[in-house]
Amino acid sequence: MALVIRRYRPSDKDTVLTLFSTCTREHISPCFFNAMKSFYHFSVIVALLNAGYHLGSVFAAVLLPAAWTGLVYFSCYIHYDGFVRLKLNSDMADIVGSFLSRPDDCFWVAEVEGKGQVVGMVAVVAKQSGKERYGELFRMIIAPEFRRAGLGSRLTETVLAFSKERGFSKVMLDTSSTQQPAVALYKKLGFRLVLERPDWTVWMSRIKILRMEKHL
Repeated sequence: MALVIRRYRPSDKDTVLTLFSTCTREHISPCFFNAMKSFYHFSVIVALLNAGYHLGSVFAAVLLPAAWTGLVYFSCYIHYDGFVRLKLNSDMADIVGSFLSRPDDCFWVAEVEGKGQVVGMVAVVAKQSGKERYGELFRMIIAPEFRRAGLGSRLTETVLAFSKERGFSKVMLDTSSTQQPAVALYKKLGFRLVLERPDWTVWMSRIKILRMEKHL
């Protein structure tokens, strides 16, 4: 089916907020499984099993690792759910004011042609660093059933074309180590990794924030 990319309209708000919330929270489970594969968490769980064994308690040998696993999941949950709650009460509460009030900012949605069903979104915000003007890509979201069909490339290229027209020197974005399909897409489109840092706010999740950029 044909997909059309257009500027956001206020009538899109409920669908956009639902899509943003649902798709962002999808990262909780992959984040948890990735975290549990780390040597750090494996070592802690083995240590807790041994502690329970040496205490002579089967209950402790089961409860201690289970409690640690629960804390890891909670950490992943807090990272993504907290992000959703924060944005719903800040820029996403007023999409027009946050992303469409200046000529060099924009927010687009992708919809199914003829049906008006919003299935994706992306935004760009103009930034200034000294004399350099660049764009920062935000809110890249695609509904699950429309992924792996080229829509991510189309939305990103929409941002790149807009940014080039505005005379930006580059486009930057932040993503996370959990979002490997997104990282692969950005690299394919010419973005390069310029900074990788652990997110110490929820260190148990083992998430790394990836800063990427593409010069225009």
